[in-house]
Amino acid sequence: MSLADQKCIPCTGTIPPLEEEKIKKLLVELHEDWSLNSLGHLQRSVQLANFNQAMKLANEIAEIAEQENHHPDIYVSWGVCKIEIWTHKIDGLTDSDFIFAAKVDRRII
Repeated sequence: MSLADQKCIPCTGTIPPLEEEKIKKLLVELHEDWSLNSLGHLQRSVQLANFNQAMKLANEIAEIAEQENHHPDIYVSWGVCKIEIWTHKIDGLTDSDFIFAAKVDRRII
């Protein structure tokens, strides 16, 4: 089953963040534009034609977030929608962060 077909599991704060090796393995399953930022969060910026398209994508990502009960940070500017994902309760990455990113990829691709 692909990452995008899985369901995000709410974090209770009792699991440890993913190990670096697992993160690398999951990262290759996402679109190549995903990367880890200096804080170790997943991030992707999507270039769009204008502000309206960036807002439309942000709203579609918000709908996914509500369905999955997993909420990323979303930044919108003219022609850009940036998504930043991590699990706040453990200040690290979990499988659900990658599942959510894959669901975003499915919407964008």
